[in-house]
Amino acid sequence: MDLEEAIRTRRSIGKVKADPVPRELVERIIEAAVWAPNHHHTEPWKFVVLTGEGRRRLGRAYAEIAEETMAGVADEEKQQRLAKEEAKAMRSPVVIAAVCSPSTSPKALRTEELAAVHAAVQNLLLSAHASGLGAIWRSGDAAYHPAMKRALGLEEHEEVAGLIYVGYPDVVPPDGRRTPGTQKTAWIDN
Repeated sequence: MDLEEAIRTRRSIGKVKADPVPRELVERIIEAAVWAPNHHHTEPWKFVVLTGEGRRRLGRAYAEIAEETMAGVADEEKQQRLAKEEAKAMRSPVVIAAVCSPSTSPKALRTEELAAVHAAVQNLLLSAHASGLGAIWRSGDAAYHPAMKRALGLEEHEEVAGLIYVGYPDVVPPDGRRTPGTQKTAWIDN
């Protein structure tokens, strides 16, 4: 697949098959990720790959985080909601946590370190798409919660940039639409 085609046809695929994804393929898409641009060559990314029963750790973190908001909820309803939270981790055969592990260099700005990790995630998503995989980049409050950091074994200074769910697509992605770049561009000539 050529680059322009990959960029224009990649879609977030939230519904994937349970079929396992070969480790070599996961390693290949992560290898594409690490070629992202990064200021001062800090390479501020790391990845935590959860497969099989390892995804249950993620599910327990989702449930722990959700439970904090369930004061006063009846026990039966609480158990149902916690089970639903735990099931989120099983939506795909592979979940890759993209982590920002920022450099301690005084030249490195945190915002640039995060931007580099986000660029790495885009590379990963494009590589997954070009390899016939479906993927979706998920985040939200739970991704940034201290319980998620603990579940993934992160250090205090590290943070989750996103949870990427990966598998073989089980849906036909819709056509994409974007506002033309010319409508989002200002030129300054002098």
